[in-house]
Amino acid sequence: MSPELIQNLVTSYFSSLQSMDAAGWLENFTEDAIIYDPVGNPPSKARENAQAFFGLLSMAFEKLELSQDHIFIAGNGAAVKWTMRGLGKSGKQGVGEGISVFEVHESGKIQQVSSYWDDAAMMAQIRG
Repeated sequence: MSPELIQNLVTSYFSSLQSMDAAGWLENFTEDAIIYDPVGNPPSKARENAQAFFGLLSMAFEKLELSQDHIFIAGNGAAVKWTMRGLGKSGKQGVGEGISVFEVHESGKIQQVSSYWDDAAMMAQIRG
């Protein structure tokens, strides 16, 4: 699998997340893809839980900005160090950083995402 394909897939994942485009986000995943967001929480099935996930995002955030600070591609996967800046519905700003590890299936779709970050700290920043 080419590094360019993996780079494009990861970029699409972050872009559709930032624009809160659930349909576009889902196009990046295999049918049985699993997400650990953050690691330590129970796994989530991307296809089954996308609408609920994006519903929560749109209830909490007015605007999201996600930057891919560093991307490391190896084999059929990538690790991305990222920064999220969000404007909460409360009008308060929040900033969070993390690392997401992507496992890409031979079909060219994401099979698994494991994200390491403190989601509770981000939500505490944007609460009204």
